[in-house]
This record gives sequence, C-alpha cells and structure tokens, in this order.
Amino acid sequence: MCRPLYSLRSLTCLSLTPSVVEESISLEAPVFVSYHPPIFQPLQSLMLSSPLQASLLRCAAEGISGGVNDWLAKGLGKGQVGALVGEKLDANGKGEGVEGRLIVLDEPLPVSQLVDRIKQHLGLSQVQVGYPSVTGDVRTVAVCARSGGSMLVGRDADVYLTGEMCHHEVLASVAAGKHVILCGHTNTERGFLSVLAERLRKEIQVDGLEVIVSQKDACPLVFA
Repeated sequence: MCRPLYSLRSLTCLSLTPSVVEESISLEAPVFVSYHPPIFQPLQSLMLSSPLQASLLRCAAEGISGGVNDWLAKGLGKGQVGALVGEKLDANGKGEGVEGRLIVLDEPLPVSQLVDRIKQHLGLSQVQVGYPSVTGDVRTVAVCARSGGSMLVGRDADVYLTGEMCHHEVLASVAAGKHVILCGHTNTERGFLSVLAERLRKEIQVDGLEVIVSQKDACPLVFA
C-alpha cells in the first residue's frame, strides 16, 4: 500500500483479494500477513541459486511445526500425533517441516462422530464423505490441508482428511477401504488464521499493534 503507515494495525488473510484490500483500507490496517503469497504464479521452483528461494528452503530445513496440519489434528480428539511420512520428530513427537500428520486416536469412534468433530472444528455445516464398501469404527486419520491427494493416497490410515482430491484419487482410496473426508481447499486453512493472529500478537511486542483476521476472506464456492 502506498499510503504512509498511519496505523499499527495489521490484517491476516489467506489470499490478498480485492475485497480484502478494501477491507484493509476501511480498517486502516496498512500491513498484510497473507497465507498465500500475492506473487504466486511466477515462482515455478525453489532454487538455492535464488537468495529469496534459498531462504525459504532454509526455513523448511530448520523445521516448521505447529502449523495448519497440527491445528487440524487438534480438532479430531485425543490421540497420538506424528508425521505422515518419514520425517524427523522432536522430543514431543511433533514433525519438523514435512506436509501431513497421522493421528492415532486414543479410542476408536464411528465415522459420523469424527465428521461431527471436524465440522465443529472448521465451523462447517457440510463436508463431503466417501465411504468404502465395508465401514466401521475408525482410529487412524491421515491429515493434509489444502489438496492432499498425492500425499494421502496409499497411506496406512482408516481415514483421509483433506481439502480436496481429484475424482480418481477418491475412487482409488475408497476402493482400498479408506474413508475420505473432503472439507474444501481453503476451509482446511482458514480457521488457522486466528491461531496465527494470536501468535503475531505475542511475538510482535509493539504498543498499540492490532492484528485483525479478515472477515472478507471466504471460500469462493458455496452449497446451493
């Protein structure tokens, strides 16, 4: 934004859409913290030869835990949370940078109850569920926010939880005896913004700083 920094407010959002920009102006919040980078398409690869891209790779190598997948896992119930794939875990069993989490619930439960927990955690009234031919109580859930088909398919879990999967990934998973729960791409991310905002409030020690979660940032698709 080209205006002077007239306010200590910042606005968090998933994507920097025109409506979010207008919201920021109306709230006098000149600083954005966007989950999706505004300059997105031109970045076709991550190369060490690029200083910016090398910095991103360095951050990933140092370990990024406590992110959106850990937040998703918290809504499923009590259980053991670990890495979905072979990554290094810290002393508390948290993954360090690789996408996905595998949750082993303390107690098995019906899929319908798990679905209710997910909807409550994400603030949704509806999700899509794929049922295998033989269904029953479930205990293990493989989680990957956003579009997690390539990460989830073939993993050893009773349930695959993600935002979206392609048609053939769903068919293959259901045929393999897995339950598939699809919540919508950004619906698996948006609730994490309040967590991020709270972290920013604690980390940025500036008197008068106000971190706001965008109310205009919304899923572009609705049930009709």
